[in-house]
Amino acid sequence: MNRRHFLASSVTALSASRVFGANERLRIGFIGLGGRASWLLKNEKFEGADIVAIADCYLPHLDRATTLRPEGRRWTKYPDYRRMFEKEKLDAVFVETTTHARVLIAMHALEAGLDVYGEKPLTLTVQEGRILANAVQRYKRVLQTGTQQRSLPINAWASKFIRDGGLGKVHTVQACNFQPPRRWTPQPEEPMPAGLNWDQWCNQRELRPYNKLLQFKWANYWDYDGGGQSWGVSGWGTHALDQIQCALGTDDTGPVEYTPEGPGQTAPVVMRYASGTLLKCTAPERPDHSDLGGIFFGEKGKLEIKRGTLVADPISLIQGAPQDFPEGPGENSFHIANFFDCIRTRKTPNASVEIGHRSTTVCHLMNICRDVQRRVRWDPVQEQIIDDTEANAMLSRPRRKGFELPKV
Repeated sequence: MNRRHFLASSVTALSASRVFGANERLRIGFIGLGGRASWLLKNEKFEGADIVAIADCYLPHLDRATTLRPEGRRWTKYPDYRRMFEKEKLDAVFVETTTHARVLIAMHALEAGLDVYGEKPLTLTVQEGRILANAVQRYKRVLQTGTQQRSLPINAWASKFIRDGGLGKVHTVQACNFQPPRRWTPQPEEPMPAGLNWDQWCNQRELRPYNKLLQFKWANYWDYDGGGQSWGVSGWGTHALDQIQCALGTDDTGPVEYTPEGPGQTAPVVMRYASGTLLKCTAPERPDHSDLGGIFFGEKGKLEIKRGTLVADPISLIQGAPQDFPEGPGENSFHIANFFDCIRTRKTPNASVEIGHRSTTVCHLMNICRDVQRRVRWDPVQEQIIDDTEANAMLSRPRRKGFELPKV
């Protein structure tokens, strides 16, 4: 065992055995200070914890982040998150980076003995998800996926209602026709902004000539995300598909067939679960967050679970449901509080790594069936596409030298 792995295992063992005092505050770091992190820092309270350090490979993001909260001027800034792990005594980190960099950074955090809040979509590929889930188990860490609807009281109530048979057998779920990622086409090289470590930003993907579209519109492109911009498959689609998985009680599995309903990358997709339930991602896209969920059709009626709201037919189905929770500041408070509670108690969080991996897998397979333009059959136990070598090869991607995932 080399020194690095000895130190990592020693830190992990120490952290896993730590018992927090009743009033002891958690020490938190943030990695990646772009749009999502900025929203959280401006709008959430992080009760019971202190943010003490932040890291980003783009220095202007670090400087801006310190202005978002009154205590920000006291945060220690790191251009390299690995130095933050070495120098700070942290309990956990929020990994709010680009999708293509997220899993490697999360795994380095796990190796360092830290618990992780991993933004959604949790992974870039199916293979990454399984490796990350194995690492969480190996290091005995807590990982909460950033699908905050899991912790909203009204969403949790509605999901349990369906799982407990409140609608009877659910035969169909309707969701939006989420949009695919684009393929990057070569663009003219542009001047490198001051304070940017482009090699670190590119991470596992090709070290391309700098272009601002890559840095600031990365979520549009397949190399960096599965369609993360707004109504993309792994953007808002992650929230909807995770909500559906939650209500159907399929957190440890997923649909077994994915069929594109027409030609092209934007074809609607119909999925079938082993139970026979159909998930139809066929509804036209909407201009806001009101459809970040699904419409469930069962023997006893129809229930639409949206972000923080319910619509039912008949209305009597939702008698006794919690109050609606408006979208906006504070909507992540339940999810962050659940994460912090699990750091202290070592319980499994509401959106564990396995849940995040399985829900994100649905996104990846939706993209794959569109790519190959045919039905794909999925074995959720072996996590392999059945009898389709071309499609099965899309479950992973080669990584750039120097950015390989640690072996678990």
